[in-house]
Amino acid sequence: MQIKCRVNAKEMLFDVSPTARVLDVLRDAGFTSLKEGCGGGECGACSIFIDKKLVNSCLLIALQLDGAEIFTLEGLQDETKEIQESFAKGGAIQCGFCTSGFVLRAYEYVKNGGSKDEQAIKEALDGNLCRCTGYQKIVESIEESMK
Repeated sequence: MQIKCRVNAKEMLFDVSPTARVLDVLRDAGFTSLKEGCGGGECGACSIFIDKKLVNSCLLIALQLDGAEIFTLEGLQDETKEIQESFAKGGAIQCGFCTSGFVLRAYEYVKNGGSKDEQAIKEALDGNLCRCTGYQKIVESIEESMK
């Protein structure tokens, strides 16, 4: 089956099977910022924006993309530059596997007027998992990016 959508502001046409996941289709197309962590929507490593809503791409069937506007981290480099720089400077990146999901979650939080309140940031990060950093440096990096 064919689906047509916009990925990172570019019209794209995909041939997909009825059971193909969004995660697999986009990774196969070269969008490697999204990762498969848990495969069950628990870790946030596969996060993308679909029609301006942050979602876990491992939970969606590719047919749901038809006509949608999708943004991956690759398409939001300018918009997330300060957050990414803050993560690097603040030591919030270790293995890097979860980073794109955290950057997109932080971008959504900041874009929607989130405050520099530590507890509010922690709550906003719910649904994203990191096995390396212990989260504090991620929270501090998001706060720093908001200055």
